[in-house]
Amino acid sequence: MEIRTDILLGDSKKVLRTLPDDSVDLIFTSPPYADQRKNTYGGIHPDRYVDWFLPISEELKRVLRPSGTFILNIKEKVVNGERSIYVMELILEMRRQQGWLWTEEFIWHKKNCYPGKWPNRFRDSWERLIQFNKNHHFTMYQEAVMVPMGDWSKKRLKKLSETDMLRDESKVGSGFGKNISNWLTREMAYPTNVLHLATECNNKNHSAAFPEGLPEWFIRLFTKEGDTVLDPFMGSGTTNAVAQRMKRNSIGIEILPEYCKMVENELRPVELYLLENKDSYAPTEPQLCIDLR
Repeated sequence: MEIRTDILLGDSKKVLRTLPDDSVDLIFTSPPYADQRKNTYGGIHPDRYVDWFLPISEELKRVLRPSGTFILNIKEKVVNGERSIYVMELILEMRRQQGWLWTEEFIWHKKNCYPGKWPNRFRDSWERLIQFNKNHHFTMYQEAVMVPMGDWSKKRLKKLSETDMLRDESKVGSGFGKNISNWLTREMAYPTNVLHLATECNNKNHSAAFPEGLPEWFIRLFTKEGDTVLDPFMGSGTTNAVAQRMKRNSIGIEILPEYCKMVENELRPVELYLLENKDSYAPTEPQLCIDLR
């Protein structure tokens, strides 16, 4: 199987316009958070964040296949002693203005979060990963991320009560229920929507790198070999490196040339070539492409 990785240099809003409609199976990205990474990307004020991101999410919706998924890793910051609401506002406007479906939300628990002491809050040890889709029916390979049942099942399933042998409906009227006896012969279970992973920054030469296990989990869940993964804010190229290892095609877009060059060196392409500028590109924004096989 031939796997291709394209590394594109330029502003995501402009570069995305050159990608075909319905051509990407999974978008996994972590854009610059509001007023953070100023030394790297300049920073976007919370009051301007929604207006800045909406033209990008509009292009992301265009290039995503109808059966595809968009995973957005983002977190609110604290402003004047309270959490900013720009992420909530972004979710609402993506739904209202662009028709995105807010399908699910995952939590990344950072197992090695920074220690510290604050006057009115505790350590921030998690980030959200928001799932958006174009349609209610989308591709999902749940069996690919199943986990072992665990030792708890040996004791819990050793002796079942009469209630355990029947479907026990939720007492809050949610419509959910469980039949414990269905788990007697199972060795694997579906995971929760909380992922426990340590951060990885020092060895990535990037101020906001996430661990390889993060994109890997979502790539397993929403794609198969030969599908295409897009990261419109590539950074250190973690998503593309993982996609390549997992035999997925990928596209990475990055505005800073030094990070493009770093990813080029780390991925060790078989062939590196420069594409001619297209009409949709500004003259100062050439496209770099790595062809990996």
